[in-house]
Amino acid sequence: MTRKHDAILDDVLSGLDAPAPDKGDRAGARFLKRSTTIGDRLSGELEEKTLHWVDPATCRMWDRHNRDYALLTEDNCRDLIDGIRSQGRQEFPAIVRPSSDPDYEYEVICGARRHFAVSWLQANNYGQFKYLIEMRDLSDEEAFRLADIENRDREDISDYERAIDYADAVERYYNGKQKAMAQRLEVSQPWLSRYLQLAKLPEMIVQAFPSVRDLRERNARELKPLLASAETSKPLLQEAASLMREQEQARAGRGGFVDAATVMRRLVRAARPKTEAPANPPKVYRRSPGESGISVRRKGRKVQMEFEDALSRASLEAAFKSYLKDRFSD
Repeated sequence: MTRKHDAILDDVLSGLDAPAPDKGDRAGARFLKRSTTIGDRLSGELEEKTLHWVDPATCRMWDRHNRDYALLTEDNCRDLIDGIRSQGRQEFPAIVRPSSDPDYEYEVICGARRHFAVSWLQANNYGQFKYLIEMRDLSDEEAFRLADIENRDREDISDYERAIDYADAVERYYNGKQKAMAQRLEVSQPWLSRYLQLAKLPEMIVQAFPSVRDLRERNARELKPLLASAETSKPLLQEAASLMREQEQARAGRGGFVDAATVMRRLVRAARPKTEAPANPPKVYRRSPGESGISVRRKGRKVQMEFEDALSRASLEAAFKSYLKDRFSD
């Protein structure tokens, strides 16, 4: 192959990465390897993605991103910040699409923590770091499913954040049909229903917890039957209001937070019906304080007596004598 042909081939196939061939057969090896790459592309076995390094300031979060960006802090992103700094760059790209907002070029579908970490580094004397993104053309429903798949098993997204996202999505994309949504997400309907139930919790109960990150799907399951009855929901919500005020004081720096476990104990305890003392409690007559004696209760025009079968004759006679004295004392 002539040098001219070699140069033309280089130009046509530029951008296709391949391992460097042996010097002994440079042109032939390059042709074979790049031809294989082209074949993989045409057969669909190879998909190339174009990644970009951008300023994070050119990106904004998608309005329906399933992570609350306001909850991200240096502390809960510390692992990612340290990882990017030690690696010298962001390893995995965020998924973005073109932004409809003229003030931003990109809309972040997946990658809020990465965006926060790079932004934090830039603001703290690491201006060399850029935000690695992969551009995609996605509908809103596709963006929702992509974000859900990426973040479903991540513990740093709270159950409540995920529940709110699902509650919005079932109406927005699936016409309120849980079955259709479960099929698209490839999850069971009961699993999805539990998260949708969590999203329905009254705001007062949500605020009774120290943070939405402390509110779990299992909490909604435990509270659901108590909220279904007016008899139990009223005292439960009253206790929730009290807890909400305590948490607000803690957020203002006045006192400590009530932890999630204590919140649940107080809510459940408040909802349980108080055990009332019997309207006609029995009266006990005994020979001495250490003995069981006779239990006497009036039922209408009758008197009911109960005593243990093992009670001795002397104890029984003494207890009965005490009862007779009390009965005919007038």
